[in-house]
Amino acid sequence: MLSIVVPTINEEKYLPLLLKSIKKQSLNGDFEVIVADAGSIDKTVEIAKSFGCKIVSGGFPPIGKNNGVSAAQGNLILFIDADVILPDNFFREILKEFEKRKLDVASFYLKTENKFHNFLFHLLYNLPAKVTEKFLPQAMNIILIKKEIHQQIGGFDEEIKIGEELDYARRGAKIGKFGVLESAKIFASPRRFQKDGCFLTWLKYFLCQLHMIFLGPVKTDIFKYRFNHYLKNSKDDV
Repeated sequence: MLSIVVPTINEEKYLPLLLKSIKKQSLNGDFEVIVADAGSIDKTVEIAKSFGCKIVSGGFPPIGKNNGVSAAQGNLILFIDADVILPDNFFREILKEFEKRKLDVASFYLKTENKFHNFLFHLLYNLPAKVTEKFLPQAMNIILIKKEIHQQIGGFDEEIKIGEELDYARRGAKIGKFGVLESAKIFASPRRFQKDGCFLTWLKYFLCQLHMIFLGPVKTDIFKYRFNHYLKNSKDDV
């Protein structure tokens, strides 16, 4: 069984698009969607319930993801952000490749509908992810992993402020086989780039990489990463 874990806060605009794309999937087997909500004040939870999702308490992303796995019944876990849209036959293709390559943990290539952002994703993330696949795993907001691996590494480090996916994938790769799945690229929202600016966003991710390599995971607020800073006039610092 596949368990899809989605951390949310005030995602009434994007969550329906993700859930509709999930509903269109074809899969030989059962799957469940678990929404780990961090106290939304909009219709996020109501929307999730209308699609038959399981609702659990969330928080900062690492907390929500761990809580989601605690409620998961599947032996495979797919972590995915609420602002993602899955392509048709996504589940079938990725699971086929995951099994064929005998992987234990995997990340994905990303793309957007914006040509400029798409170019940046390819140059600054997709290409490096392929080059460093064997010795320095790369992962952003979408990860597929065996539940047993998640449990063996103790889940996400809830003290990490930014880049918890990198730390998680690299710890998972130490005890299991890691790979970047090529069978499907993920449509990722460019909203963080639009909100914070392309240059500053990529610079922050680059500096986060250097910090992790030389100093370890980022457990201070040095990069001032925020979860739910997209809404105008939002005072929520989650």
